[in-house]
Amino acid sequence: MEHNAKVLVCSAQKGGVGKTASTINLGVALAKKGKKVLLIDNDIHASMTIRLGYPQPDTLTASLATIMVKSMKDIPFEEGEAILSHQEGIDFIPSNRQLAEIDISLAGMCGRESVLRSYVDTMRPQYDFILIDCLPSLGLLAINALAAADEVMIITKADYDSGKGVEDLLISIANIRKRIHPTLKIAGVLFTMVDMRTKDAKETIEALESAYGSQIPFYQTKIPASVRARETGKYGVSIFSHDPRGRVAAAYHELAKEVLQNE
Repeated sequence: MEHNAKVLVCSAQKGGVGKTASTINLGVALAKKGKKVLLIDNDIHASMTIRLGYPQPDTLTASLATIMVKSMKDIPFEEGEAILSHQEGIDFIPSNRQLAEIDISLAGMCGRESVLRSYVDTMRPQYDFILIDCLPSLGLLAINALAAADEVMIITKADYDSGKGVEDLLISIANIRKRIHPTLKIAGVLFTMVDMRTKDAKETIEALESAYGSQIPFYQTKIPASVRARETGKYGVSIFSHDPRGRVAAAYHELAKEVLQNE
């Protein structure tokens, strides 16, 4: 069966906002709805790889660095190269510290922004969704992810400091559109770790939606704060395995519905 993947970058301007957890949980939620999903760990810290059950990613024989080297040297990819399967029905490409060397190597390359895109385009026929997790910065690896994507999901906590980061990220995306990828779309802003009992959360959500709601979409789904959700990384599984009947699992199911409705 041939697919035609939507490529979605999960992005944040600052760390600690649940970006990697959201990438994993959204991917598993889409897989539960019958979609074929590939996750790509485009983070030199390998946060996604570790959370998916590989606590020592440097021992892996193939990773995103392997793919990037082949793409840079125009070497053909082997079928399924560097792709691992997870017990919850998703595929993923892991990362490790070798990716930091790639980041340095890209600086001197012609066409350095499109190295990842050349690989991602070869994978589109095999998946319905390709989700890319990035560092909270706009280095060359993140630029490669945005250049390969159809859309970017902006992930932020519902607090004042994280909200300010959204403004910075919107400026960065505007620059990417201007210089590299004019058709890049913003899929929406996703609020995570939300505690609507706090004044800060309510005011942050209201302020951002008021300031930008006429220009960019905001997901109706808000991911609630949860101790159980923070525990999932220790067990190498998503929230659907760790706390399937909890509020966070229900929220990611709703987020997946919104993503599919927007197709």
